[in-house]
Amino acid sequence: MKKVISDSELIINERGGIYHLDLKPDEIGDYIITVGDPQRVKKVSQYFDKIICKRKKREFKTHTGYIDNKKVSVISTGIGTDNIDIVFNELDALVNINLETRTERKNKKSLTFIRIGTSGALQKDIAVDSFVANSSAIGIDGLGAFYGKKNKKLNKEISSKILPLYASKADDYLLNSIGRRMTKGVAITAGGFYAPQGRAIRYPIDHEEFLKQLKQFSIDGYPVTNMEMETAGIYLLSEVLGHKALSCNAILANRRAGTFSKYPNETIDRLIRTIIQEIRILD
Repeated sequence: MKKVISDSELIINERGGIYHLDLKPDEIGDYIITVGDPQRVKKVSQYFDKIICKRKKREFKTHTGYIDNKKVSVISTGIGTDNIDIVFNELDALVNINLETRTERKNKKSLTFIRIGTSGALQKDIAVDSFVANSSAIGIDGLGAFYGKKNKKLNKEISSKILPLYASKADDYLLNSIGRRMTKGVAITAGGFYAPQGRAIRYPIDHEEFLKQLKQFSIDGYPVTNMEMETAGIYLLSEVLGHKALSCNAILANRRAGTFSKYPNETIDRLIRTIIQEIRILD
């Protein structure tokens, strides 16, 4: 007999949409583009050939439509892996849980996630306004602990006050197709923008040695390239739930050089147009 998921664990609203996203199963595509900023959703969907659905609740804004014959959604996640936990679990439930019977579907569906994000480079030779596709990500945000995901090698080699660290990977096919013309490397996913990323505005921080060790690390021959706030969570949840994911970043800052893009909107738009074109030619 199938396990029935209780009302408190899977919350469905009055119109039949899932709780935080207010989406129904037929309102999302097989390809999901994630962005942080709700205002960026329209900047992506303007390049769709057709839009068939628009929904918004809280910071979660969704436009669904078509790129050629591919059904695609773009959704704003807000900032951080806490929001990624909400978005990815609810999108997975929409395709792999029967919301009427509250039971898991026998035939599982795998979604394709592509993050269009912004990030700061950690290596001096990565140019501002360039693009980075993350081959994997190291999470220093804590989400991995709740999914039993930790990396013994990372925790042994990096003297961290923030435990446990975890690592998760991109889908190889997406990395080598959508990301084929981008710099490839490892993201560090932090649990905040300031102190967790080594930024000290007024309050002094004392974990520079920890961040230095992270910057010198590599996975599968790829160096650490950038720091942001979502990628490790995206890769972790895609891995445990059976989906495919790639995180692509517009590099707006170079932390080593202390520089920031003079044309951030133009750079983000170039990345959006690049991703749209790559989705068109995906098998």
